[in-house]
Amino acid sequence: MTGNRPRTAREAAALALFAMQEDGAWSDGALHQQLAAAALSGRDAALASRLVYGTVQNEMLLDWYLRHFSSVRLKKIAPRVRACLRMGLYQLIWMDKVPAHAAVDETVALVRRYGRVDSRAVSFANAVLRHAADAAQQSELPVLDCPDKESYYALRYSHPEWLVRLWSAQFGQKLAGQLCAADNADTPVSVRVNLTKTTVEAARAALEGAGIAAQAHPAFEDILLCMGGDVAATAAFQAGEITVQDAASALAAAVADPKPGDTVLDCCAAPGGKSFAMAGRMQGRGSVTACDIYEHKLKRIQEGAVRLGLTNIRTALQDAAAPREEGVGTADVVLCDVPCSGLGIIRKKPEIRYKDPAELENLPALQAKILQNCARYVKPGGTLVYSTCTILQRENEDVVRAFLAANPDFAPAPWEHKVCGAREDGMVTLLPPVHQTDGFFIAKMRKKHA
Repeated sequence: MTGNRPRTAREAAALALFAMQEDGAWSDGALHQQLAAAALSGRDAALASRLVYGTVQNEMLLDWYLRHFSSVRLKKIAPRVRACLRMGLYQLIWMDKVPAHAAVDETVALVRRYGRVDSRAVSFANAVLRHAADAAQQSELPVLDCPDKESYYALRYSHPEWLVRLWSAQFGQKLAGQLCAADNADTPVSVRVNLTKTTVEAARAALEGAGIAAQAHPAFEDILLCMGGDVAATAAFQAGEITVQDAASALAAAVADPKPGDTVLDCCAAPGGKSFAMAGRMQGRGSVTACDIYEHKLKRIQEGAVRLGLTNIRTALQDAAAPREEGVGTADVVLCDVPCSGLGIIRKKPEIRYKDPAELENLPALQAKILQNCARYVKPGGTLVYSTCTILQRENEDVVRAFLAANPDFAPAPWEHKVCGAREDGMVTLLPPVHQTDGFFIAKMRKKHA
């Protein structure tokens, strides 16, 4: 990776894209690093962010266009040149307010500076982009010719076809298309108001005073949906009056419903949002033990608890799949937000869609092992909540139903919420285009009294 300090929005975006393909960096982390180094204006930082996320979200379709406009096979194009061309095409095809000459000229300049190529490659990049610019300006872009809806959604929204077909089988063709579209739409940052320190109205006023548009979530009284600016840089965040947390994650904590004085175990707690939400509901009484297998993640949870003024949280280094005999039957509430494919949060981490499906095959077995182990810590009469940030049935309902079949001392626990109505079987799959939340699964169970 280069050590250059980016001077422009496009340069910051390009360096973030290089870090992703060369170092395996996540989009949000790579972008944050480049924005911190560049010290751009708010407007330019927003442009860099849109370029990174737009390019990653539309990578498959951009490559399809690139094959159309290029005389060179995709695999023969140097990786950095290919990344720059994708970003240039994104501007030409999706960003109407960007002048075509600026998109072309500045992309070619990036190829010249960072492409590690000779002058022929620079001329090639210039020719490809000018060809695409002409087609876009004359409304002559190639038509997406696909044999069926699933393959169209896969190409149009840059989702792997195996995933689109899986969603289509699970949710129906129409909703599968809506899920793909939602993954590529602008996504607000969801914040939960810390009601132990402030009110929703005061938090909203503080955010808007910092230049951030904040709207109340239609189904969650303490959630604000924010657009524009860096929420974590506001005085309200630093003072612990708000914390970044999606409404779906907050719902998992609400479904767990710990009471003041309870003993709560959050088995896979990082980054800590659900632990924070449960501790807040407990009014400082009782205890929440937040577990993770990484020390640095536990440190972040500790720092978050201090910022939010939560005194009833402690952390523990613990593998959720490893038995801990001293914990058996000690918790009123156990929450298992297990490792998963993450396919419900593509709209926030767009590169997740490109995971190798073979890497996901063993997840249900691990999830079942964690759930089985952590269920041992629930007291008779206590609550067990299983959650994931995926929407695949094989990681969600299938795991819970198999667990209930093998453990007759547990039963589904009905609950209801404004966002999804009554859940008699204790389970819900939340979907971005339906519930205005991340894609998420929650199942609530109760351990029977002996």
